Amino acid sequence: MLSAALVLMVVVPAFGAVVAGALKGDGPRWALSVGVAALVVLIGIYAALAAPGYRYHAAVGTLPWLDAMLDGPVFGVMLDPLAAVMLLVATVIGLFTVLYSTHYLREKNREHATGHEGQARYYFWLLLFLASMVGVAVSPNFLQLLIFWELTTLCSWALISFYQDERSLRSGFKALLMTQAGGAFFLVAVLILFVSVGSVEFTALARLPDGLRLWVFILLMIAAWAKAAQVPFHTWLPDAMAAPTPISAYLHAAAMVKAGVYLMARSVSAGWAVPPAGAIALGVMALATMFIALSYYFVQDDLKRLLAYSTIAHLGYVLLGVALGGLGSIIAFRGGVLHIVCHGFSKATLFFCAGALAYVTGTRSIAALGGLARSMPLTATAFFVGVLAVAGVPPFACFWSKFMILAGAIELRGGIGPVLVVLVLVESLVSFAWMLYVGQKVFLGPVTRLAEVHSDPPPAMGAVLLLLVLACLLAPAIGIPLVEMIGR
Repeated sequence: MLSAALVLMVVVPAFGAVVAGALKGDGPRWALSVGVAALVVLIGIYAALAAPGYRYHAAVGTLPWLDAMLDGPVFGVMLDPLAAVMLLVATVIGLFTVLYSTHYLREKNREHATGHEGQARYYFWLLLFLASMVGVAVSPNFLQLLIFWELTTLCSWALISFYQDERSLRSGFKALLMTQAGGAFFLVAVLILFVSVGSVEFTALARLPDGLRLWVFILLMIAAWAKAAQVPFHTWLPDAMAAPTPISAYLHAAAMVKAGVYLMARSVSAGWAVPPAGAIALGVMALATMFIALSYYFVQDDLKRLLAYSTIAHLGYVLLGVALGGLGSIIAFRGGVLHIVCHGFSKATLFFCAGALAYVTGTRSIAALGGLARSMPLTATAFFVGVLAVAGVPPFACFWSKFMILAGAIELRGGIGPVLVVLVLVESLVSFAWMLYVGQKVFLGPVTRLAEVHSDPPPAMGAVLLLLVLACLLAPAIGIPLVEMIGR
């Protein structure tokens, strides 16, 4: 029964995507899309409650000619604490994205008026994206994960290019090219596993000889960097802000880039046999990415591009926690995985606020906005809650994940722990100060010409903001019990 539920979580949104693409009329399409996304969340809740100790693995389907050459099934489903975390983020934020989109993609949108044309294409790719992310989360081996990994690349390309003007088409192509290049490294890693140990299971990585294991880990790491927009592959993500804002929120908070850090978390936790050199390289590049992304904050006028660089830095936090886990700190690893949840809901809040601003005012320019708290109190409140949450101010979400990462760093022997703590705190404080400055500029002070509006966004968008404000407080209460089971 549980395996059927996990399969349905992939099949239902995939089938819904086809129906949404074929339906006539926006009303039925919106209702179907919201219903499908809600059903996936409900099935996910059932699966989480039904999983025996969050350790479930089952084969689904077979390829006889390939099964004979492998030591495990080719296709199947798996649910463990790490998969449950990804399911939580991908499905709940996916539902919020679909609900928000039903009002955002309308002719009343002052930034991008969207009529009936393109709606079928939009919901087809969005629901398929949801199905792909569920597939990434429940995949029981590297081969199946690679298949869904590439499907997320295809969906993100189509959605980034949605408006089909020159900017969006270029941005979509750039994202496709850079992330697909990372996928090629992933494929080579899977091929080496298959040839060397006759397996594509996650645990096969630990069975490789030390030297070869390091090379395979490096290949997987490069694939993850490309997917998660880490240095030197970071440039595609800010350009991807040409996408509709709900898609930007889903890309950053729950999908695509989170698949990259999930690959690293899955690789490290599958046997805990990470070569120390690989873990050190992962940690060093995570720190470098955090500070390089931070350096871009101060020259951004586009609010979404600023949030994109913030996402790049916070994915560095996840990978830093995973790297410390590879060096023996299980609490840091748990903190990195928890940051997937905490950052996801915090960053979704900020992106949906940016979308509300653009919907009402017609611009995302920080310099052109001011005094909006008077006319958009809900959006202003949600934005500042999102800033507090993503900065890690207690008791908001990211405080708990950052606390665990820093505690894990201190566990390490030698002087590296205190150095890491100082570096992370410096990045957090500078980032927090700048985000507060931007929030003050946009929502407080004199009202600018473009900010002369009279209301918050429509009800569906406002409801999503309210739910995300609650999630910025409550997400750790769900995420911490899950991550505490990792490594037991």
